[in-house]
Amino acid sequence: MSLFIDHQYIENLIENNTAPSHDEIVAICNKAENMEGLSHEEVAKLVHVEDPELLKLIYKTAGTIKNKIYGNRVVMFAPLYVSNHCVNMCSYCGFQHTNDMCRRRLTMEEIQTEVKILERMGHKRIALEAGEDPKNCPIDYVLESIDTIYNTSEAQGNIRRINVNIAATTVEEYKMLQDKGIGTYILFQETYHKPSYENNHTKGPKSNYDYHLTAFDRAQEAGIDDVGGGVLFGLHDFKFEILGLMLHNDHLEKEWGVGFHTISVPRLKKAEGMSLEQYPHLVDDETFKKIVAVIRLAVPFTGIILSTRESIAIRNEVIDYGVSQVSAGSCTGVGGYKEAEEIGRHIDQFKTEDERTPLEVVKALVNDGYIPSYCTACYRSGRTGDRFMQLAKSGQIGNVCNPNALMTLMEFICDYGDAELLEKGKSTIYVEAENIENEKIKALTLDNLKKIEAGERDLFL
Repeated sequence: MSLFIDHQYIENLIENNTAPSHDEIVAICNKAENMEGLSHEEVAKLVHVEDPELLKLIYKTAGTIKNKIYGNRVVMFAPLYVSNHCVNMCSYCGFQHTNDMCRRRLTMEEIQTEVKILERMGHKRIALEAGEDPKNCPIDYVLESIDTIYNTSEAQGNIRRINVNIAATTVEEYKMLQDKGIGTYILFQETYHKPSYENNHTKGPKSNYDYHLTAFDRAQEAGIDDVGGGVLFGLHDFKFEILGLMLHNDHLEKEWGVGFHTISVPRLKKAEGMSLEQYPHLVDDETFKKIVAVIRLAVPFTGIILSTRESIAIRNEVIDYGVSQVSAGSCTGVGGYKEAEEIGRHIDQFKTEDERTPLEVVKALVNDGYIPSYCTACYRSGRTGDRFMQLAKSGQIGNVCNPNALMTLMEFICDYGDAELLEKGKSTIYVEAENIENEKIKALTLDNLKKIEAGERDLFL
């Protein structure tokens, strides 16, 4: 099955499209703006663009596409690391087996504590993260953790959706995850280039390239129809990685009728037990911006996720070029949220750049004209997989996404906002609501906004 990542085919694409003309890039951008997707050859031409004026065109086109599909919404989430036990040797990871570190997994009581802190930040959606260790972090522990998270609430807070990012596993175990009501199953291929993959994953179950690569097929077979891919940019040439993502997405669409729900774009960062000097393919800021924009042009309806690995300046810029989901207030260490709350600092698995609180991120987004969204309605209403994509491609998804974004932002403002956000945010919300074109949805949204201000919660379309 791993033949869907044809290395020679990708290398030929890269080699044969090194010098796209000005007119070719203009034509590709015009095609992309129609949100029909791009061919592999067209993507291969875009990744070679270095001309500043053509890059501006690519960025502008990406922004136009994002605005057509997502409007000014930006979805908010946070990671929750529950265990750093790991049997793998991944050269770039702070959890790698040979690192001399305090290994722990959270008890259910400790998970409750972490979740309540996240809820006090206003979070409704989290990404559950854990290292791979069948003995110390088995599937039963993950399943119990999911139950604990969903059953924990604090004041107005509760986690309404758990995305899960755990190691590649079996159809049977994916069925167990599906039965727990997870959102998206997320797994990064790390690198699609098999020699680089094997060089960076030398021991442990994750060293099996083919098994890792086909994880989404097993997840789909188990009934998980929302999957999120990604690579760790810096392990190999970014051109190869982008084309690998496209081939993987095509494979999923062919086999299961729906491709990636999201694509994550983490860049390699310093972690315990490694040096960045080991990696010759590190991605600079200008290249990173091109990566985000090209992905938006190539797969217009796929969400793009950005973490706090990136600086405030980069995050602000690439939101304009296609990013639709951002983390906020993130801790990437096990038990990190409690540690940060108690002593004002936390130990992270890797270096993070954006240290703002969720409130600070929300205020900045609102000030920049965005609507931070804590919506999880689609997952609780069955709008997942191909059903979500059909709505997105028809243009109808905005009729539910826009109102739900406004309602969840109103919840956040009422429950966690300060005076500045109360003043700026509420006025922004009502202006946006008045601009809803469908009169029935507008009336329902305005009515729900007033109910939320009066104390009701979790009202969604």
